[in-house]
Amino acid sequence: MKQKAILAALATCSALALNAQNHEKPNLVLFLADDCTYFDIRCYGSTDSQTPNIDKFASEGIRFTNGFQAAPMCSPTRHNLLTGLWPVKTGAYPNHTIAKEGTLSIVQQLKPAGYQVALIGKSHVNPESVFPWDLYAPLTKSNDLNSSAIDSFIQDCTSNDRPFCLVVTTNQPHTPWNKGNPDLFNPDELKLPPYYVDTKETRQLFCKYLAEINYMDSEFGTLLEKLDKHHVADQSVVVYLSEQGNSLPFAKWTCYDAGVHSAYIVRWPGIVNPGRESDAIVEYVDIVPTFLDMAGLEPSAPLDGKSFVPVLTGNAAEHKQYTYSLQTTRGIYSGSDYYGIRSVADKKYRYIVNLTPEATFKNTESAGRLFKIWQEKSKTDPKAKWLTERYQHRPAVELYDVENDKYCMNNIAENPENKVIIERMDQALKEWMAMCGDQGQETEMKALEHQHRNTQGKIGE
Repeated sequence: MKQKAILAALATCSALALNAQNHEKPNLVLFLADDCTYFDIRCYGSTDSQTPNIDKFASEGIRFTNGFQAAPMCSPTRHNLLTGLWPVKTGAYPNHTIAKEGTLSIVQQLKPAGYQVALIGKSHVNPESVFPWDLYAPLTKSNDLNSSAIDSFIQDCTSNDRPFCLVVTTNQPHTPWNKGNPDLFNPDELKLPPYYVDTKETRQLFCKYLAEINYMDSEFGTLLEKLDKHHVADQSVVVYLSEQGNSLPFAKWTCYDAGVHSAYIVRWPGIVNPGRESDAIVEYVDIVPTFLDMAGLEPSAPLDGKSFVPVLTGNAAEHKQYTYSLQTTRGIYSGSDYYGIRSVADKKYRYIVNLTPEATFKNTESAGRLFKIWQEKSKTDPKAKWLTERYQHRPAVELYDVENDKYCMNNIAENPENKVIIERMDQALKEWMAMCGDQGQETEMKALEHQHRNTQGKIGE
């Protein structure tokens, strides 16, 4: 018995030593969805969606209930995510944007540790000098991920014993919603958010959106299968992010919770206990410093985010007091000439400042055919009238109790008892803006100077 105990102890020590060796420089894998409202994923509360791969993945790691991004648009989100810097600091705050020359991205930050760094999928980041990927494999002509590129990149890195950072960015469920099987969902049984005008067209379109979420879930499953195939899953940290909300009203393009609140799940075998949930506030700006911490690196230049490894390891329960976000409508397709939004939130409240409340808020995707149908219904339906007017015309200040009002339906800014809350959050927001060099409306009007244009002069994707 004593000999068996000794052998068992030795086996345990060997396993721990091997595990420590494997995690000295873990592979770093990041999967980013596109325009997926976080609560439309089943493990975040949806009763309609079908996301078996994401749900299983959440059971294998830690699911953050307070994950956020700094902008509810694709391009500034990706620059923020891949640089660890706030959007106004890098200049990458409008959509179809470009970072200032000299900005360091995750590529330059990880190269000193010998990492191969790849982006496979949708890019939406510029210039190449800031993002000098070892491999960039764009989406296929049908807007699918290049799964063979994922496979060959992992194979090449493992064959050459090189740690890798793999960023996989799907185009799903970004419009047009033309992938997946809408027949999996019954439009008559959907539980729609209360900020939607409930019409037949809304329900039919939402089924197409859910179908594309299901398609995106299968793409994420394919990525996980590739890690298993090459026997590197145990040596790889995997992060799943849902990006901003969908392009229907009150999500993408806004700083309401549906716009900037994100699904945020991390699997780190041997380090993160499976099936955990955390309400710590974490942001996209924290990914780069967290990856560097995992790799045992110090940042090559100051970062705005900070590592949440202590939360992952269970050594800390909290990470940040506030999360910050901004929206710049100037420069988006058929958007308002200017409509700047700034926001700060903690676990209880979301405070929003609309810089030009006298302007009408609009954009192409939300103000398309469906929104016109909503407006037609508003002629005879009081709730539809309230929702459509509320979307386009907003007060200077909004405050929501997101703990009890996750859909941001009840603006409590005018309640006298909330004056102290507004003053506290307004001060925090102003301090963040000052730190970023954000001058509010003046910064908004300079947005076009920071957009990327391709050789044909058209705003680039």
